[in-house]
Amino acid sequence: MTQEKSHAQPAVLVVEDEPLLRFHAVDLLEESGFLVAEAANAEAALDMMESRGDVGVLFTDIQMPGRIDGMELARQVHERWPDVLLIITSGQKRPTCAEIPNDGRFVAKPYRGEDLVRQVTDLMDSRA
Repeated sequence: MTQEKSHAQPAVLVVEDEPLLRFHAVDLLEESGFLVAEAANAEAALDMMESRGDVGVLFTDIQMPGRIDGMELARQVHERWPDVLLIITSGQKRPTCAEIPNDGRFVAKPYRGEDLVRQVTDLMDSRA
């Protein structure tokens, strides 16, 4: 597959408990030239954040199993890694702009691949 645009570091961390949706998002972002990491829940995402120094964008679903949902994950990531950009997704809940830390973005499910890639690109470009 042809990569449309080459993006240098930082990596995008995709956090989604539904395997098919996670694989789809990872594929979309990788095909667009992004370095991508993935986690199936918030706890695994926090572990990954602690072990990697290259995550620059967190793309997380709101509703996930476990004691930490995507909104709490976004809050914790913002608190501990304030430079990490945030994109929140859900097919059931729509947070207000004020509820998403760090001027993060919301992408409603089901999302189109080009919309996700554009949001990630726009966020990274806004911080460049």
